[in-house]
Amino acid sequence: MGGQDPALASAEELQRARQLLDRARRVAVLTGAGISVASGIPTFRGPEGLWRNFRPEELATPEAYAREPQRVWAWYAERYRLACRARPNQAHELLADLEGRKGDGFLLVTQNVDGLHLRAGSRRVVELHGSLHRARCEVCHHRFALPPPEEFVPPPSCPRCGSRARPDVVWFGELLPPGAYEAAEEAFRRAEVALVVGTSAVVEPAASLGRVARHSGAYLVEVNPEPTPLTALTHLSLRTGAVEGLQALLSPDVGLRFSEAPGDAQEQPPDPEGA
Repeated sequence: MGGQDPALASAEELQRARQLLDRARRVAVLTGAGISVASGIPTFRGPEGLWRNFRPEELATPEAYAREPQRVWAWYAERYRLACRARPNQAHELLADLEGRKGDGFLLVTQNVDGLHLRAGSRRVVELHGSLHRARCEVCHHRFALPPPEEFVPPPSCPRCGSRARPDVVWFGELLPPGAYEAAEEAFRRAEVALVVGTSAVVEPAASLGRVARHSGAYLVEVNPEPTPLTALTHLSLRTGAVEGLQALLSPDVGLRFSEAPGDAQEQPPDPEGA
């Protein structure tokens, strides 16, 4: 950037990002809890986060479920009700529109379990951490949709074998669904442009996807209100919420209305050690 004005340089970089997105045949997107904040779904961290009153090991581990299955189910049932009441916001809708333009060259990978991407119309979606809208049998492992919230009484029973079922989410210490990360990694490795939206970039293995894309030659854009461990590797890091950031990238009539990280618009990546 040299002595250029940071605001002008950022506007130029935003325009470049828009052009590259428009031309790209292969686009990969990773979303985290931040994209659903505008829909009324809280994030996990921060003063209003889901972990403000609980430790993860109390509610989101196999050991917690073995100790207190009813308590764990009560917490997930409440989150399921919240997710059902929520509506996709414009960030979800913009990504669904982007998928429509890119077709088979697009993949959306989400760490979220709220189902809002699917309800917004996205179809090429990998749910890395499962879904609040499903349960999984503890015996035969059959996955099935939960009834509407007003009819749901936890714990559910498997419609195939009658055994108790658990939430179909990935708890701390568990493996991701078979093939999920492999599909995500392949998409990010082949992407011409990669977007990382609304995630703290600290939960592995999802946090590695942006690095995979960057080191494979993709143009990497981050949208997040705060800097993350990924920020130093990005070509463009927009310090804003998911709706505002995706509007700026995907809606041509929206200008730059937020602070930017001017040092992130570099042609050569810094040393990734520790990122």
